[in-house]
Amino acid sequence: MAGWRLSNCIPVEPLDDTPEGEMMITIYVLIAIVTLVLVVLGSSVRVVTQFERGVVFRFGRVRPQTRGPGLALIAPVADRLQKVNMQIVTQPVPAQDGITRDNVTVRVDAVIYYRVVDPVRVAVDVQDYASAILQVAQASLRSIIGKSDLDDLLSNRERLNEGLELMIDSPAVGWGVHIDRVEIKDVALPESMKRSMSRQAEAERERRSRVIIAEGELQASQKLAQAAEVMAEHPAALQLRLLQTVVEVAAEKNSTLVLPFPVELLRFLERATPPENVNTVTIPAASTSAETAGPETPSEPARPAAPRRTNGAATATGADPAAPIGAAVAHAVAQR
Repeated sequence: MAGWRLSNCIPVEPLDDTPEGEMMITIYVLIAIVTLVLVVLGSSVRVVTQFERGVVFRFGRVRPQTRGPGLALIAPVADRLQKVNMQIVTQPVPAQDGITRDNVTVRVDAVIYYRVVDPVRVAVDVQDYASAILQVAQASLRSIIGKSDLDDLLSNRERLNEGLELMIDSPAVGWGVHIDRVEIKDVALPESMKRSMSRQAEAERERRSRVIIAEGELQASQKLAQAAEVMAEHPAALQLRLLQTVVEVAAEKNSTLVLPFPVELLRFLERATPPENVNTVTIPAASTSAETAGPETPSEPARPAAPRRTNGAATATGADPAAPIGAAVAHAVAQR
């Protein structure tokens, strides 16, 4: 140090003490101060949207009060703001394979609707609440499949949805999450089970149709029995029914009309007709004699004509067969 000379040192110009130099220094200082203020404000101001809440951590400790929507001021170095979404989240649950209580293999998927109710607990108590809810939903869905029958999965989904919602909501409440709704979307069945169910449904429909037909026949038979009792008490009703049938058939403009004639009426007329004495004409049998016929060719005896019997009286072959029936009808009409 002693060998150094002042002449060897670099000369330093003295500061400008003029007013222009002092003004430039002042401007530089102000620019530095404004820049520092802007940096501090940029690091301490946060914008929280309407559907979010801000959780503040000051030196790692959570603050009990959350920041609402709008501008949120925090300490530049000490505070850290974490935003939590308060909207309803739709989380699909992947399809889960399981065996029902009646030993049927199914594949079931679902969907969950949940929202955050306590942002502080969501930010502190659970690391990733969305993933945690999804894992709990998958385990609960497999559990509910094993506890239910196939008929419940297909027809009683409301009760299963309520049970699944309670199973997922139990641990989610401790995390600051509320489960709004859980729905089972689809139940996939094996093809063999689908064919069995279709056969069962077809047999059930056939059984119902047969029951309906049998009930209709039973009611019809009861009505027919009542109608028969009425007709037995009033014989004229049968004739009115016959005439009504004739009118219905004649309305079709048919060229041929078939009129049913009861056999009982014929029997009544037969019983009501008195027996009549009709002369019986007999034809004597032809006899053969030795005088008229030769010995070589004997003659064959003639067959007697078979008498025709009507209403107990024998008539000749040439008699009119409709005469006794006409007489019986006239006699029945005269008696009435």
